[in-house]
Amino acid sequence: MPPFTSPQMPSTLTSPYHLQPPNATRPMKQAMHPMPRPPEFELPTRKQRLLQPNRRTNPAIWCGAILCVMFSLLLIIAGIVTLIVFLVIKPRYPSFDTTNASLNSIYIDSPAYYNGDLTFLANFSNPNHKIDVIFQYLSIELYFKERLIAAQALQPFAQRSGESRIQAIHMISSQVYLPPEISMEIQEQMRSNRVIYNIRGTFKVKASLGFGHFTYWIYGRCEIELTAPPSGVLVARNCRTKQ
Repeated sequence: MPPFTSPQMPSTLTSPYHLQPPNATRPMKQAMHPMPRPPEFELPTRKQRLLQPNRRTNPAIWCGAILCVMFSLLLIIAGIVTLIVFLVIKPRYPSFDTTNASLNSIYIDSPAYYNGDLTFLANFSNPNHKIDVIFQYLSIELYFKERLIAAQALQPFAQRSGESRIQAIHMISSQVYLPPEISMEIQEQMRSNRVIYNIRGTFKVKASLGFGHFTYWIYGRCEIELTAPPSGVLVARNCRTKQ
């Protein structure tokens, strides 16, 4: 019996339509021919781009840019000048203090209406050596346990550098309603011979320099402790001024 041999495939297969695959040994770049680019889609060369005429910038854009640069320079110069002035002059806020006070009377009408008479000396000081100030707006309020019981507005005044001003302020409370717990608290303080009030001042100050001025608000806070009326005197105080 003859030995079995596997059938051999022909070396070249021909399709029924006589189409043969491309020769594998032929380079791909020769097999694939790039299609020519239409003339209207050709990119300009670097030389052509350089030779193209430049568009002129709108004069309004140039003017806006110059104005922006000038404004930025002015802001920088103003900031530097302000910093130098503050470092040289070292401005300080005016201070508010209470040097003396007297509690003349306290009377609580039925059911809980407060009547009181308090006089204190307010001390306004300008600690600056080269800056004059003007107090354009002054408001003083008297509180007991966060309850407003009297208020008064003062006349504006000016202060030169290094000056102090002492002004007597008379705070009168008439028929001010107090909640029952506040009314009981003030009566208890009168019996213990220690009555505590809070003075709050709101001031608008204008500081004047040689070349200009600036305006700001400051707030004075004083907690004062007095003996009971009719001859109540100041025994302790704690004052501070902040912006």
